[in-house]
Amino acid sequence: MSEALIKHFATNLIAWHGKDGRQGLPWQSIRDPYAVWVSEIMLQQTQVATVLERYPRFMKRFPTVKKLAAAPLDDVLAEWAGLGYYTRARNLHACAKQVMEEFGGEFPKDPVLLKQLKGIGRSTAGAIAAFAFHERAPILDANVKRILARLFGIEGAIQEKAVNDELWLLAKTLLPKKAPDMPVYTQALMDFGATWCTSRKPICLSGERKCPFEKECQANLSNQVLVLPRKVIKAKSPEFNCDMLLLRHGDSVLLQRRSEKSIWGGLWSLPESIWRAKEKSSPATDNAVNLTAKELFKLVLPDERNSSALNACHSIKRGLDIKHVFTHRRLWMQIWHVDSGSAVKFASDDLKWVPLRQLGRYGLPQPIKLLLQGLNLTRGDDLRN
Repeated sequence: MSEALIKHFATNLIAWHGKDGRQGLPWQSIRDPYAVWVSEIMLQQTQVATVLERYPRFMKRFPTVKKLAAAPLDDVLAEWAGLGYYTRARNLHACAKQVMEEFGGEFPKDPVLLKQLKGIGRSTAGAIAAFAFHERAPILDANVKRILARLFGIEGAIQEKAVNDELWLLAKTLLPKKAPDMPVYTQALMDFGATWCTSRKPICLSGERKCPFEKECQANLSNQVLVLPRKVIKAKSPEFNCDMLLLRHGDSVLLQRRSEKSIWGGLWSLPESIWRAKEKSSPATDNAVNLTAKELFKLVLPDERNSSALNACHSIKRGLDIKHVFTHRRLWMQIWHVDSGSAVKFASDDLKWVPLRQLGRYGLPQPIKLLLQGLNLTRGDDLRN
């Protein structure tokens, strides 16, 4: 392991950022831990370009941790709609309440205490501590793991505990000595991995610019830049079918709140059947074209509620078959259009008739939001969040 690289890494990285790093991002150069925290959570698994648009809107809607904690969860989910990974939004809301109740509305500066908050892992805790409190706390997101694995020639899959522990030790060892350097250093790490030491097209292989670490990078010296870090080969994502009921009465549509433990947890969507494993040889849906209303309602509303809803049904029409790709699975959604002669009342609070003009107030899964827009059920601006 190069002692010189360890000694000068932080200094050289900060110098690189001053010349080639990203500047002027709305969450840079701020020390408000609430604003830092929101940006860190939003940037997880979301492209910077998308966050640049959505972050200012979210902060305008919920400018303080107190405002976020006091807001209904539905409002938070509606503002988050389209960003995906909705567990983040639910955790944001829960964490805001936790900060208010356990810390008097002030984020703790200690990364150990930050890590105890809902939805905040070790790396995010380090980022908040570094940006907001100038604490010498390391981060280790996917970008940083890739940088360190390449620079120091770390073999083994990064999912392995021994490899992960080694990377954390390296991340801590490389920290700048001066605490005031922590914000720019931490931002530089993120930027270097996101823009230069990228997964598929690192700058050192393009020949466009010279990497400041090319003479010391073990992956570069051994021609393993695209090999490191090693990853466990993922199994092919499973595929599922389900039926969804688009039930309308007048200017309203029936929505159902999803369980918080499910995918799209806490969002409002169309009532749906249980997901069924999709066989390789089967078409997009395993239901016949002539699925009857009785069969459909039994699938989607499988208890005593379906009888009154079924009796009010006027017609049933097969609609679009929509494919949606999640991180670890694929779902084929068969949409069934049904008109109801009356707004049937349901005992469950998780079933609600929502006027079309009010759909924008509800957090909707992106494919359902696009479906409703495409059907012109409401004006496009009513569904924009």
